[in-house]
Amino acid sequence: MNVRTTIALAAAALSFCSLIPAASAADEERAYTEGSVVSVSYIRTEPGKFHEYLKYLQSTYKPLMEEEKKAGLIVSYGIYSARPHTPDDPDLILTVEFKNMAALDNLDTKLDPIDRKVWATIGKQDEASAARSKLRTDLGGQLLRELKLK
Repeated sequence: MNVRTTIALAAAALSFCSLIPAASAADEERAYTEGSVVSVSYIRTEPGKFHEYLKYLQSTYKPLMEEEKKAGLIVSYGIYSARPHTPDDPDLILTVEFKNMAALDNLDTKLDPIDRKVWATIGKQDEASAARSKLRTDLGGQLLRELKLK
């Protein structure tokens, strides 16, 4: 193959490529931005223990969440009543909102001083956990990320 033929083939290939619209990843935009992250816990209170569990949330959970909020570790928290459709559905849903996924990095280490402030000792925290398990069943949860449409 001579030089002229090679140049002609290269020119033809380049002109063909120019007919195909070039779209780089930088040119494309997502239709959303990533928002906050919400941890959701599904709770089923034991029969006759709904109000007692809410008193527990008021006495211990709320001060803990308020301290975490004051320290800037969480954005917000919520407690929602739910109407169960089956005996296995939650009657309460607890949410904790974080600014982003990075806020979850080393979270236990960041929470330790707050836990000590609210619970005083790990033993008291364990006692409260055992007492709480008599009031409710943890049905699991989810970690959700908000997608904000542009």
